[in-house]
Amino acid sequence: MKNRLEELRKERGIRQEELAAALHVSRQTIGSLENGRYNPSILLAFKIARYFEKSIEEIFVYEEEKEDED
Repeated sequence: MKNRLEELRKERGIRQEELAAALHVSRQTIGSLENGRYNPSILLAFKIARYFEKSIEEIFVYEEEKEDED
C-alpha cells in the first residue's frame, strides 16, 4: 500500500517525532509507514486521516495485486 504521509507531513513542516507524538506512536512507526514497510491498523489510519483533515483514501492508496491469468 502506498501513502502520502511523508508528503503531507513535510507540507505542514513537522518532523517525524512531532507527528509520532501527536498520534501516540513511535518515530520508528512513522518512518516505517513513510517507507512503505508497515501498513497501519485501521485505527491508526483513521487517526492519521483526522490529523491531516483528509479521508483515508486521500492518504493511503490501495493497489490490488494483479492475479496471473492462466
